Amino acid sequence: MRRNVIERLNGHRGGVVWFTGLSGSGKTTLSELVEEALFKRGFKCVVIDGDQLRAGLNRDLGFSEADREENLRRAAEVAAMFLNVGFVVLVPMISPAREVRDKIRHRFDSKDFAEVYVKCSIEMCERRDPKGLYQKARKGEIRYFTGIDAIYEAPIRPELTVDTEHTSIEYCTQQLVEFIIRKFDIKSEREEA
Repeated sequence: MRRNVIERLNGHRGGVVWFTGLSGSGKTTLSELVEEALFKRGFKCVVIDGDQLRAGLNRDLGFSEADREENLRRAAEVAAMFLNVGFVVLVPMISPAREVRDKIRHRFDSKDFAEVYVKCSIEMCERRDPKGLYQKARKGEIRYFTGIDAIYEAPIRPELTVDTEHTSIEYCTQQLVEFIIRKFDIKSEREEA
């Protein structure tokens, strides 16, 4: 079945929302909350989580620069598969290098893709440290950790920036849902009824 037919049956267009930001900035939390909010409105939606990919599809990859780029390339290909069947695809991955994010952006048509910068200072991310990764990186147990001994390049012109350090997660979720509906011109059958 062609994508436009699937989207008509779904009652909305598909699109890829690529969340970038430091570890602990709130990318996964936000994507899960947005997924839930969109699902309640009748949208086909999926989160492609980096940790899940590394545990399965990408378990053969390490953390060298080349392996990190391949990890992101594979995530983009999985996102493209879901996009082709009309899903709103939420991809929360650190994606530290602008050049690699640009390659991902160019994998998609501009009307189908949005980069969202989940902005949060390294200090706040370290205070949150939900997985204890910053502490391990500071002790030298994890090498090339983004923000500590590996660089993170913040986006220059993301389609949306949400500031999880200074605004509530509820407000950021609302911002994202409204942005996604505008960006992808999504109208569910429930809203039109």
